[in-house]
Parts: sequence; structure tokens; C-alpha cells
Amino acid sequence: MTTFDSTKRSLPELLKDITAGKIQLPDFQRGWVWDDDHVQSLLVSIARSFPVGAVMLMETGGEVRFETRPVEGIDPDSVTQDPDQLILDGQQRLTSLTQAVGLPTPVDTRTAKGKDIKRHYYFDIRIALEGEDRLEDAIVAVDETRQKRSDFGRKVDLDLSTRQLECEQLYFPCDKLLSPNDWASDLFKFNQEQIGVYFEFQEKVLSAFSSYQLPVIELKKETSKEAVCLVFEKVNTGGVQLSVFELITASYAAEGYNLRDDWFGSDIRKVLSRKARFEEHELLKDVQSTDLLQAITMLHTRERKLQDLKNGKTGKQVRPVSAKRAAVLDLPLTSYQDWADDVEKGFIEASYFLLKECFYNRRELPYATQLVPLAAVMTLLGNRWREPRIYQKLSRWYWSGVLGELYGGAVETRIALDLEELMNWFADDAVMPRTVIDASFDPSRLETLRSRLSAAYKGINVLILREGAEDFFWRGDIQELDNQGVELDIHHIFPRAWCEAQKIAPRVYDAIINKTPISYKANRMIGGDAPSKYLDRLQSHEQVQLGDEAMNAILKGHRIPTEALRADDFDAFYQQRKRLLLEIIEKAMGKKSLVGSNEGALEVAVADT
Repeated sequence: MTTFDSTKRSLPELLKDITAGKIQLPDFQRGWVWDDDHVQSLLVSIARSFPVGAVMLMETGGEVRFETRPVEGIDPDSVTQDPDQLILDGQQRLTSLTQAVGLPTPVDTRTAKGKDIKRHYYFDIRIALEGEDRLEDAIVAVDETRQKRSDFGRKVDLDLSTRQLECEQLYFPCDKLLSPNDWASDLFKFNQEQIGVYFEFQEKVLSAFSSYQLPVIELKKETSKEAVCLVFEKVNTGGVQLSVFELITASYAAEGYNLRDDWFGSDIRKVLSRKARFEEHELLKDVQSTDLLQAITMLHTRERKLQDLKNGKTGKQVRPVSAKRAAVLDLPLTSYQDWADDVEKGFIEASYFLLKECFYNRRELPYATQLVPLAAVMTLLGNRWREPRIYQKLSRWYWSGVLGELYGGAVETRIALDLEELMNWFADDAVMPRTVIDASFDPSRLETLRSRLSAAYKGINVLILREGAEDFFWRGDIQELDNQGVELDIHHIFPRAWCEAQKIAPRVYDAIINKTPISYKANRMIGGDAPSKYLDRLQSHEQVQLGDEAMNAILKGHRIPTEALRADDFDAFYQQRKRLLLEIIEKAMGKKSLVGSNEGALEVAVADT
């Protein structure tokens, strides 16, 4: 039995059914996103009778029962009937046409740069009659007052705010394209001598809209839930790839559950936003819906694997723990509902762990992806992660991922392995996770870390801070100063200007070895002078007044070798600070850095400059 029909329907008929509520949207569908340029281009295409693509509709009343909503722009209170069909594909085009052609209200759209605007659209009749190639120029967009302004809104270039002004200037409103008779009557009253021009416009342009036929694929109500969700994924022709969240939202909606409400909340249905609860925690503000889904999927598939093993299955019979896209799309609604609240708590516990590791701002987090397995692990551990033995392992795993730079790119496989292997490691010291085993740090990496966006760069900076580094000027703990709003950044220890005067190459002096977090005030006092000079200036400042011993203690907190710095010996400073940074890296990873690095290579590089 076929599950669909192919047909054609006239544009006026489709828009009439949409405005009446006979055709609506599944509530899980993303919002309308087309901008002003797209709307104008669509109007021109129809005026020229060009194809604009097929749309797909689904009959209601079958196994699949989605929550529904009217197309955007239509007042929900004005819709008094349940829909006969739902739009599965073609939402952007049909919504654009409904707002621009089917409704008298302005179109809620946006500029190409994303600024929200309201627009009414018109055809300049005279230009439209110059030929099909001029139709693009004939489309005119005006604001919600039906005016076009310049000079920051002070000058009115075109005023179409009344029907008389429209008729006198021969601008035809697009919201009358499908019902032009009223406008023609007013034209006879206000500009009778142009009736002949209007009739020509009606024949060449208006008729294109009234006779336009859209190809329509209609899914029958007998179509199964699985088929509808698969079709919804495959027919996305709008140019914006559907996310895992949107696809699984469609699947759950077919079972009567609104995942979008769960994540974003709903004032109408009095549903609190899970996303808003994450945003109450600074380190969780960038957590995405897909992160939550991945963490839940890993726990669901782990539970399934343990059950397979319990049932005596072996080899390929045992289904794996997974965080891959296909596994997320297969996540049953019951498992989502069973795990969602606990995993939310797991993410919150993960943020507490990161605070303990001295991450205070989400910008400092090296990898957002590493938060997913961490949250899944925390869901299983609960408060047990604070036990010293477990915490030490968890910390070592985390820093191995950061400093080994193992969580960049596609990490679905590593995420799933880490969940399993960490839980095994907590129970048995002999089964160390591969992330801990695989992680290594080559000392020469310190010489190439220049971008503050790098995971290792962020990690090393936090390692310095968590040792209690104090600011050169304010003398307070840098993390505390940051929380108090003091302007901080990562600056050169040997200033750029001094290094350039000494002919030291940027690739050398810009490396993290020559940088540390300090306040804007301290950096201004450093200027471009040699360290021996700026240290004297800092220490003798009336608000500082520090002896050498006290200042040296601050420098050591930043893992800065004091004697080499005070002697303005860049080469010695560079080699010594490199070793000092390696010490805190090795401590965090619980292993020595890569053996066999050439300690003399950097000295040669510096000398060659």
C-alpha cells in the first residue's frame, strides 16, 4: 500500500487553508527563519512562474499525533478548528507566502545580518510592466507604517500609508495579490485614468499568483510513526541541516511528548525551562540540548549493555555503549524521561568538580565536549566523586584529556569509552582509561602554544591560577580579583617591545612560556621596559611598596624564575620557566612529559634569532 500521493494545489487554496488553520505545523518544528531578501526572491519567482520546490503535508488522525500550532503570523486565538494536514517540508516558503501575501499584517522578518524588522511588500506597477527581467526591481519593501525612510529615519522617501497614496503612486500591496478587487475599486476612485495600466498588470503579474500551482506530496494518515520521522529527516530541503535535537523532538512528538517544551520551557503549558536551569550555573551556560541527549544516550546504552552481559550474551551480541548520532536518534522516550532529571543533576555536579579544579568562567573551559562524559560519570557517582580516591582519578583523567589535547574534533567514540573505563577504573586500579594512557605532553608544545583558544593553553593558564598566583600590582589572588570584576588578561612577562628590540622572534616571545595572567593596571606599569626596570617601578609604587622577597614570592606563584627575570636574561628565563611549567603539567597528568625532547633545541632557536 502506498503511503503518499503526489498532486498539485493552487497557491490561493493552500494559503486559504493555512490562514483558516486547516493546515498547521507540528509544534516541534523550528521557527521561521527566512530574511527579507529570501522573501522578496520568493515573490519574484512566483511572479515569473518559476518553480519554488515541492511541499510535503501529512494527514492528521492517524497513529502519529503531534502537538500542533498555526503557521507564524496567524493569531492562535483566531484558529477554531483542528488541522486536517501538517506541514513536514516547505515551512519556510509557506510561512513567507502566508505572511507576505495571505495576511494584512507586516511580515516579521530580519535583515541579512539578523536584525529583526517588520516589512510590507509592494509591486511598483510601472516597473513591473517593463518586462519579467525587471520584476526583481519592482518589488519594494517598506516598514510597518508602510513608509520607506532614509537619513536614520528622518526623511520619508516613499509614503504608502493610505490606500489613496498607493493608488496615486501605482504601488500594489502584496497582501492583496490573491484578492485584488477591493484595491481595483479604490484605484477607480483615486486614480481612474490608470485603470488600463492596472488591467495590464493584472494580466501579466497578478494572474501568475492566482493561477500558481505548487507540487504537493501528501502523506496519508496510515503512515507509521517511524516512517514519518524518517521522512522528516530525509526531506529537509531548506538548506539548514536538522539537528539531532530537532529530529528526536519529532520522534517524541509522535508519542505525545514535547521535548522542545522540556528544554526551552513553555509559558502556555506552564513548563519550566531545563535550559534556564543550566544557565543558573556559570560553567553550564553553554550546555546544549544535544549534550544532554548524548549523556542520557550513553547511560541508556550502558544500562542495555550490562543487561546483555547479565543475560549471557557475548561478542557482537552485546550492544555497545554509544554517543553517536544514530544511537541518540534511537533513544527511547521512556529512557529519556527516566534519566533526564538525574543527568541534569550530573551536569551540576560536573560544574562543582570544575570549580574545585579552579575553572570559574565558561570561557576558561578547554573543551565543551569533555563535559558530556564528565556529567554522565557524575550521574552514576552522585556525591561519591568527592571521595579522595575517586576525585584524584577523575582529576587525572580530566587533565589528561585537556593537556593531551584529546577532546578536539569528533570524539563520540572517546566519550563512550571514557564513561565505561572511568567507572571500571574507580572499581579496579589496574584498568586505567585509554584517555589517561594515551595522553602525553611534549615539552616542545610549550614553544608553540600561542593562541588563547587552544585547550592546552587554557588548561596551563588555569593550572597557574589554581596554584594561587597573585597579581603583580593588586597583590590579590587573581581568581578572586576576576570574581570582583578587576580587568585581567594574559600578558607578556618580557614585554613585546623589549623582545623586538633584542631581535627575539615573535614565535618565541609570543609562546605561553613568556605569558602569565595579570591585571590591566600591572600591564600598563610594565610597559615596554626590561623586567629589571619595571619590577623596580612596581615595587616602589606608593600603592604597592614591596621588598624583593615579597615580590619574588609573587613571581614564583606564577612559576616565573626570579633571578633570570631580574637579570633580564631571556634565554635562561625561557628554559627555566619551561621546566617550571612542565612540573605543574606533569603533576596534573600524573605522569612525566614525553621522554626524548631536545632541551637544547630552544636555546639554539633563541640564539639564532
